[in-house]
Amino acid sequence: MKTDVLETTYYADTAYRSDRIPKQKPSAERSWIRRFSKVRLPWGLTQQVAPDDFLIRRKPSSLRFQEEMNKEREEHQKLGTYIPAPYEHVDFHDRHDHERFRFSLWSKRSQFWAYLLVFGKGGFLFLLPISVLSYVVLGLVLDMSWGDLAIDGFIGVYSWFLGIPLFSWATASLIMRYFPKLWVKPSRGPIWEINRRTGLVTLFDYDNNGEYKKNGTIGELTAPFYEFDAYIATIPDRQGLSMNVLYIAHRYRDIVINFRPLFAPGEGQLCCALWDFLQNYMDTSRPLPDLPRYEQYRHLDPTTAEYDRKTRRNPRFWIDMDDATFEQELYDMRGKIDQIDTFQRPNLMARYVEYVD
Repeated sequence: MKTDVLETTYYADTAYRSDRIPKQKPSAERSWIRRFSKVRLPWGLTQQVAPDDFLIRRKPSSLRFQEEMNKEREEHQKLGTYIPAPYEHVDFHDRHDHERFRFSLWSKRSQFWAYLLVFGKGGFLFLLPISVLSYVVLGLVLDMSWGDLAIDGFIGVYSWFLGIPLFSWATASLIMRYFPKLWVKPSRGPIWEINRRTGLVTLFDYDNNGEYKKNGTIGELTAPFYEFDAYIATIPDRQGLSMNVLYIAHRYRDIVINFRPLFAPGEGQLCCALWDFLQNYMDTSRPLPDLPRYEQYRHLDPTTAEYDRKTRRNPRFWIDMDDATFEQELYDMRGKIDQIDTFQRPNLMARYVEYVD
């Protein structure tokens, strides 16, 4: 009884529950181009899966490192010797905890230096073996001494061929390590948010009828989670290969959220796994997905706390996990993703809404 009262006061009336989905009006008809370019995914019958990136980004070793950092900070705060880390109190507008998953990109300046680092490092490491191999082949074909070839070819041509990415790598590394003020800058605000506690999905509007340019007011396009449908869109990459991206689109209004920035576009199974994860994360009739990033928050979410109490879940399941066991967990998750059965499921949302297309 106490848990029921806590859930009632903690979650908003609009919170999403898979066992209490209300009846809704018929969906708006999609344009033919949307029907042609996107595949709608079914609601319900989810599996306990998530994109493997969600595990990799919060490894147990990372959790332990963060725990040690927090302990050291608390000790220094008690002694009055704590010195805040650079940008510790800067709001970068992103959140991902037991209440909300809010996404934002870095500012264009920060993205420039990050991309320059990736381009420089990746380009140099990719071109270096090619350059060395071609240098050796040219020496054999032209029957030139290695010294003459180095002067005529390697220094003259390959210095530019390798020098540009090497210079980019070195410059970006220098700036990002020693001059954070030149590259660390928050973006203007978040892009979207899905909120477990309220059951609402929000797309932040930076047009807002000109209000953002006038006074910096960010508009919010908000609707209940159950009014969105998920779609997989197939897009070509730079090489012309087909890549899959997950979207969710509101059934009645022009609110579309693109999840492409969460991980590189790829196989459709990853998109299906993300869709299952989003449903599980938002469903307050079920505990939070059992992922490393949520372990420190599980006791704060009433449904999850009650589930963990009943199942006697180890509260340090992830943080005390050794590397070998984590690799097995990661391997098992990838196996579940490969075998996901999304396209064999009925769309349970069709019980509550009439799809006109």
